[in-house]
Amino acid sequence: MKKTLALLSIALLPLASSAAVPGDNSSMPHVSVPVDSGVKTRIGGFVGERIDVCMDGRVLTQDCEEIVDPFRHKEDTKSWQTEFVGKWLLGAIDLYEYSGDPALLAKISHAAEELVKTQMEDGYIGNYTPEARLTNWDIWGRKYTALSLLKYYDLCGDRRFLDAASKSVDCLIGELERKDVDITMTGNYFGMASCSVLEPVVWLYRETGSKKYLDFALAIAEGIEQEGSSRLISKALEDVPVSRRSDFPSKWWSFENGMKAYEMMSCYEGLVELGSVTGNPVYLQAAQKTAASIIRDEINIAGSGAAFECWYMGKERQTIPTYHMMETCVTFTWMQFCARLLDKTHDAAYAGQFEKTMYNALMASLKGDGSQISKYSPLEGHRFAGEEQCGLHINCCNANGPRGFGLIPKVATTVDADSVFVNLYLPSETSFNLGGIPVSMNMSTKYPVDGYAALTISPKKPSVFTLALRIPSFASDSFSVSVNGEPVACTCEDSCSGKGYLRISRKWKAGDVVEVSMRIDTRLETLNGMQAVVRGPIVFARDSRFSDGYVDESAVIQADAQGIIDARPVEATGSFCWLDLQVPMVVGANLEDPADSAVRLIHFCDFASAGNDWDKTGRYRVWIPKTLHVMSEPYHKY
Repeated sequence: MKKTLALLSIALLPLASSAAVPGDNSSMPHVSVPVDSGVKTRIGGFVGERIDVCMDGRVLTQDCEEIVDPFRHKEDTKSWQTEFVGKWLLGAIDLYEYSGDPALLAKISHAAEELVKTQMEDGYIGNYTPEARLTNWDIWGRKYTALSLLKYYDLCGDRRFLDAASKSVDCLIGELERKDVDITMTGNYFGMASCSVLEPVVWLYRETGSKKYLDFALAIAEGIEQEGSSRLISKALEDVPVSRRSDFPSKWWSFENGMKAYEMMSCYEGLVELGSVTGNPVYLQAAQKTAASIIRDEINIAGSGAAFECWYMGKERQTIPTYHMMETCVTFTWMQFCARLLDKTHDAAYAGQFEKTMYNALMASLKGDGSQISKYSPLEGHRFAGEEQCGLHINCCNANGPRGFGLIPKVATTVDADSVFVNLYLPSETSFNLGGIPVSMNMSTKYPVDGYAALTISPKKPSVFTLALRIPSFASDSFSVSVNGEPVACTCEDSCSGKGYLRISRKWKAGDVVEVSMRIDTRLETLNGMQAVVRGPIVFARDSRFSDGYVDESAVIQADAQGIIDARPVEATGSFCWLDLQVPMVVGANLEDPADSAVRLIHFCDFASAGNDWDKTGRYRVWIPKTLHVMSEPYHKY
């Protein structure tokens, strides 16, 4: 406890030393400016196809007039209508930056222009009545408005949108001061929804250098530590599990529920950014400890978590059929949280988490035709559309889900001052700049169907830099690399496995070929008397559309002593699924009939494809009940 208090006192030190003179940058904290490497990635294969389908079927079909209109009338007193247009813009801008689609740009520009037109003279952009401001979801909605305007400003360079975001946050600061309202006591879930406005406030400070935004950001960080608030920093430093951050609430959707997953992670994202501009390491440390708890206690086999949108020690309980499991807003925010931590730490473990969530929970949320994103994605049952919310033809996950697809190209390959990080193995074409030198990198791979990838690297002129290749945790003992046919020797821990990357530093020239090879096994996972099939980052499921038995029937999946299953997936061209895997099993509980007791090959498909037609007459299942065989169980004397 003494260590926690000491660390926390360090975290709050900037509050006592931030009295800088306006315009005098000498006493202001260092502002971390991202490297402008101009990374552009175009992705092929299954993942690239799903990104395109999401953009065409979901994002481009959105009625933007409907989600902007509430800002014009300002009649709301309690709903979250305000979040939809901001979420949509954030995802749409990422997907435009990826695709360059002119129709999408026109739609984005129209929505942003119409949104700014609704700004009031005092700077307010929102849909709440004057009397209801600062209550319920008002500040949460203002966060998304400010984030989207800042994002659009980065895209178009039109200062009107930066000014609109600034005026919006200035309005919030002024209202809190005039009404003597503590932001940490507003909104929902121990103030976490409101306090997540920390992220655009830090963005504004980074963009403008204005000390008022730094002061406001630090005040939020200090406020969350007061009695009765979320105490996100100290509880993280004390290693309190995320599902134990508050007592069980007497009313679930209330201020006193401190387990709300989406809002909690949103606050930590703001704290990570605050740490980057202040240089204070404790904010990042609190975020990393929280991520560690989420991985240890909550993230399930499909890479997501939460039930009724809250943490619930779900990793251990994932085999139990659960209401409202894996909200897509939680799925996306977990991906974004991992991406942010990866950017700050270059720890490949976060890329591994991102990859698992991307292939499974995120891809499973998107309907086959891209028209809908599911609100929840259980590990068994069928997929279905979420309810329409707040009187509009949209819900939070349909607005937020596309942001996950837009994030993939930004995480696949990242660049810092002298290194390029290959975080995801995807068929892709990437261009970037290192030290002012343009570089192209093309990757050919069928990963994770197999473990081979070939990267062709072509700088405009010979250039020295480091290529960092992520070593997937499941392939750490089989990962090998060659450059132009020459094996790369791993001679020290830092080069071969430091934070999960193999780093190759050399002078690269046009046409250099890097070949990556790793073994990807099909593995048996067991938990609570249940079994699941995993290959690399992909989770597989039985699906009733294979018509090869009852998906809920017990079985004994055949694996060797190391849990390796003799099965390789095939790309199921023309089928309902991406990957088809035939798993050897003894199905059912009958050993009398030789036909029943024989090992049979049963079809599984990738979890993303399971139930992707959203037909209620079908059924899929990840966790398969294991038939009890008492002759092979340990003997217990009664």
